[in-house]
Amino acid sequence: MSERMLVTQALDERDLLVKKIADKIEKASFVDTIKPNEDKVYVKRSSKEEYAKDAESAYQQIMDLIDRFQKIDAAIVASNARTEIQTSYGGYTVAGAISLRSRLHGLGAYEDDADFEGKLQSKMRTEYNERIRFCDLKNAQLQSTAENMRLSILGKDNKIKDEKPLGVVDAYVKENTTELVDPLDVQKKLESLEEKRNKLLTELDTQIKVSNATTFIEIA
Repeated sequence: MSERMLVTQALDERDLLVKKIADKIEKASFVDTIKPNEDKVYVKRSSKEEYAKDAESAYQQIMDLIDRFQKIDAAIVASNARTEIQTSYGGYTVAGAISLRSRLHGLGAYEDDADFEGKLQSKMRTEYNERIRFCDLKNAQLQSTAENMRLSILGKDNKIKDEKPLGVVDAYVKENTTELVDPLDVQKKLESLEEKRNKLLTELDTQIKVSNATTFIEIA
């Protein structure tokens, strides 16, 4: 006869079983020693018959718990694979949503290597800041050079009114000014990516919780 429960209940029991199975294994004893002239095993200090009975019982209990865990886990996995949730950025199965959430958090088999969006943001932000600093440095150097050129043209007589020689300096500055080439408008792209990431993670968390709290599974 199958048992029906919510996914949240199944998840709680699965977590409990992990601890329970580990505890049972830790406390169980399956092999001991005894001498022909003694009536109790060395470690457990129980009769050979009682020890054997306890060992068999502990083993069976552990195997039953493992079987229970496996059935619950399989039911959760099957449910996650077929149950769908909706976000502002489209629909996902619960399994897909959990996988995406883990990837965006840098968890799972690939860890941070699979957080592609995070890596993209980091690359864009770093490159943008480096290019801005480079522009500022080069243009500051250019202004210093231009100022020296002006002083050289004007000489010590600041009363010169002819602007034509100074026009050469202005043209030089215009032609040699370092400009940022930013076809994507990186700052806006970064804002958009960050907004999408935060919103999607929040929606995934919420929708997964709602789904788990409202979806029933059958445990055979």
